[in-house]
Amino acid sequence: MTAPSCLEVLVEEPSAEEALKTLLPKIVPDVAFRIVPFNGKGDLLRKLPVRLRDYAYYWAETGLRIVVLLDRDDDDCVELKSRLVEIAHEAGLPGEVTLFRIVIEELEAWFLGDVPALHAAYPKVPPSLGNQTKFRDPENVAGGAWEGLEHALQKHGYHKKGLQKVRAATDIAPHMDIENNRSKSFQVFRDGLRRLVKEGN
Repeated sequence: MTAPSCLEVLVEEPSAEEALKTLLPKIVPDVAFRIVPFNGKGDLLRKLPVRLRDYAYYWAETGLRIVVLLDRDDDDCVELKSRLVEIAHEAGLPGEVTLFRIVIEELEAWFLGDVPALHAAYPKVPPSLGNQTKFRDPENVAGGAWEGLEHALQKHGYHKKGLQKVRAATDIAPHMDIENNRSKSFQVFRDGLRRLVKEGN
């Protein structure tokens, strides 16, 4: 199989694009990538069949690998993953060139999974934040990861007018340690991405 010359990463919003611009080179160094943001999850799912059919025409000769990153929201993970796999199959893409990853509790769970990065970006956030019962499991923060991150930052004087997702991604992602993140969905994304690239070599 052709070595992957490029990753095409489809995300549902600009904050994910901002975070991945920093994180992808750390996870899979020396692999070129392009991130394509959509106007929300519904927009991505609506346009995905046509986009994957387009990729089917040239993935083999270019070594392209396709990654789709979505928040779970209220969907059932298994059903959503099955739906994505079926869309790729109908488009004519083999499973080994696509990676579908579902962020269990929104992208903010990735940030809460790396408290040292949070502290580096926002020094008033205590390094002990991850020891607090509410934040021990980034995927299961009461009220949701987005609300939990907003509350933690506002409590310490940041994002006072509400969480600005793109700004938070820009501030936090550069400090993230990709090998030590407590978010399970981040770990699965990182490992799946490395496997996708390795299998193409």
